[in-house]
Order: sequence, then structure tokens, then C-alpha cells
Amino acid sequence: MEIKPQAVVIPKDTSHFEQGPYGPIFPKTPACYGLNLVANVKPGTADTIRNYGARLVTALKTDPYVLAPLKLHYLRWVLFDNDTRFMYQGIFDINIDTYTEDAVALFRNIGLDTIFDNLEGFPPDWKTNVPAFIKFVRDHQCNSFLEYGEYPYVTSDEIKKALKARAALSEMLDQVQ
Repeated sequence: MEIKPQAVVIPKDTSHFEQGPYGPIFPKTPACYGLNLVANVKPGTADTIRNYGARLVTALKTDPYVLAPLKLHYLRWVLFDNDTRFMYQGIFDINIDTYTEDAVALFRNIGLDTIFDNLEGFPPDWKTNVPAFIKFVRDHQCNSFLEYGEYPYVTSDEIKKALKARAALSEMLDQVQ
């Protein structure tokens, strides 16, 4: 089966999309689901944001699967405009509302705060007020208008399975030689 790259244009008008409890549910694209969030940084917290990134790296070294419930493909954090603005970009396998609900549950369960605490307007009661968290995310979401996938609609679990199969095949071929 050949998988061909695909792209899709996402319309500016999302009123025809299925409505979830928090707003439109964007359809899965060749790049799966995603989130582009841009918000102002609370003054003086840029270094805290950078340090949080280092804490996340440490958490992943301790438990490489700590973020597994989020079904992430990629995550990118960017500070820009002289450290006054923050961009969060994530590609994942579940819709944005489920992703956000799962993120709140995950961070609450592992006792970790969110990097969003350092963003202006973020609700301080986010651990107990999931709708406020999701409203913040949706209010700061910058929707894509084009999404491309070199391996379209493939989930992170399918990618991991294919990599395991490749490793097993490679090991088997090495033993034959």
C-alpha cells in the first residue's frame, strides 16, 4: 500500500464544523490534529518558561512516556518579540478539546503545573476549571489554513508500531548474515 502525501485547506469560516462543548471540532487533517496558540507572556517570566522546558526534558528522561496520554507527534514552544510573546505548536492524534482535557488531567495527576501559568489571562484555577482552560486555549488559538502530511492521517501509535516492525526486521536480517 502506497501512502501519498496530501494537503488540505482549512476554511476561515468554521461554522459548518461539528460543534463540540467548547466550539467547533476541527476535522482531522493529513497532519492529524493540532494546536497553534499565541499569547502574551507575563512580564519577567520568559526565563521561567525556558526553565520549564528544561524541567520537561528532565521529566521525559525520568519517564519517556509521561506525555504518552496526549498522543503527541510533535511539540514546539517559541518565545518571540523580545520574549514578550509565546507560541505553542502541537501535533497530536485527538481533537483539541480532548487533548486539552487530557493535558489538564495529566498535569494534575503528576503534580506538574502548566507552562501556560506564565501567560497573560491564563485562569489560575485551571486544575479545577477545565472549561476555563479550554476557553483560554480556544481564545488564543491561531488556526491553520493549510496542513500537509508526508504520511497523511497516520497516528503516533501506527508510527511507533512501524518503527518496532522495522527494528525487528533489521535484527532478524542481522542474525541471518
